[in-house]
Amino acid sequence: MSRTGAITFKGHPMTLAGEAVAVGSAGPDFQLHYYREGMQTLSLSDLKGKKTLISVVPSLDTGVCAIQTKAFNEKVAALGDSVNAVTVSLDLPFAQGRFCGAEGIDNMQVASDYQQRRFGQAYGVLIEELMLLARAVFVLDEAGVVTHAEVVNEVTTEPDYDSALAALA
Repeated sequence: MSRTGAITFKGHPMTLAGEAVAVGSAGPDFQLHYYREGMQTLSLSDLKGKKTLISVVPSLDTGVCAIQTKAFNEKVAALGDSVNAVTVSLDLPFAQGRFCGAEGIDNMQVASDYQQRRFGQAYGVLIEELMLLARAVFVLDEAGVVTHAEVVNEVTTEPDYDSALAALA
């Protein structure tokens, strides 16, 4: 299923692939990739047991995406090991690692949906026209149930940090 006009990118209507993830539903499973001493995978089951913030950005190599990732990195620092915090993009895992090293991102794990874009489809955030992920934030409880879901209406706009953090608390 596609949702035409669900969001805009620089004012132009875009189509999102997949269905919107609803608060109260089980978070869809996924398999993301990251690089740490070799290519690794990250799935929903790896995150269960702690509340989880999933910050979704189109590309870490853009201004608003960098701002979002740095902001959440700072804001979750006070929560320490009590939560999982993940940024998801379509950037290659190696590029994600370089970004995190250069920007001092150490409270967020970064993971990529570059191979099959299944996360984007399962969470309803894959922009069909651009084949990029829409800007979004999801919070899952310890069992993987969605407690907060925000797909930002305009891709170039930052998310509501306070609402996401309140759901994480």
